[in-house]
Amino acid sequence: MSYLAAVLQLSSTADEDANWERTRALVERAAGHGARLVATPENTNFLGTHREKARRAEPLDGPTCRRFADLARSLGIHLLLGSFNERLPEPTDPVRCYNTSVLFGPDGERVGMYRKIHLFDVDVSDAVRFQESATVEPGSETVVVETPLGRLGFSVCYDLRFPELYRRLVDDGAEILAVPAAFTLTTGRDHWYPLLRARAIETQSYVLAPAQWGRHDDQGLRESYGHSMIIDPWGQVVATVSDGTGIAMADLDLDRVRKLRRSMPVAEHRRL
Repeated sequence: MSYLAAVLQLSSTADEDANWERTRALVERAAGHGARLVATPENTNFLGTHREKARRAEPLDGPTCRRFADLARSLGIHLLLGSFNERLPEPTDPVRCYNTSVLFGPDGERVGMYRKIHLFDVDVSDAVRFQESATVEPGSETVVVETPLGRLGFSVCYDLRFPELYRRLVDDGAEILAVPAAFTLTTGRDHWYPLLRARAIETQSYVLAPAQWGRHDDQGLRESYGHSMIIDPWGQVVATVSDGTGIAMADLDLDRVRKLRRSMPVAEHRRL
């Protein structure tokens, strides 16, 4: 089975309505080219300060998810909202939320959702100093969903550095790995390509990596690397957006995934 997939590159800010309009236009353009699966980056709806992000958190049936559900339904596509700031079901702290990825089907129904497990707590340099856990509650469950377009495994951004997560996703049947991200410029320049290609090669899966690019409304604290891409199960980058906002599209051939896994059964050769 083969079909066209698309990943978006955005430069989201604290203006949620403007973010939505830009995202909607790109999703519609991708669907107009025939994409049946479209994925957006991490923090699609809001990219400002972490504390403000938590304060603006929404439930799963809030305005952001309703917009994406309606868009998926109107275009008849599978649409991955890379992540949004989900309100805690029983909030005990008004400045904490989940970083949540949601997949909508062509009927607008929610097919699956995942709450980011690994949080970005780092002090690499003056340019890269974050404590995501100060405002984000980590998830605890890995997620793979079955769709007519294949079995999709969820992850978000910093998860990319933890190969054991992707091993679990493939053990659970994933053929496509989603990695919506807002990788920093400093880390992205050196790590984004090799980490994504490694995940594709070691799991023999397609990788969809929609990304944020440029500066955002977070008081000058963040600049994202961009370079949204699609990688095939041999580890080749088959479509990419370098700078600016845009779309990368490529055909996903799931028969190729299955053939490669039969001819080189890496999973069966594991000893640890």
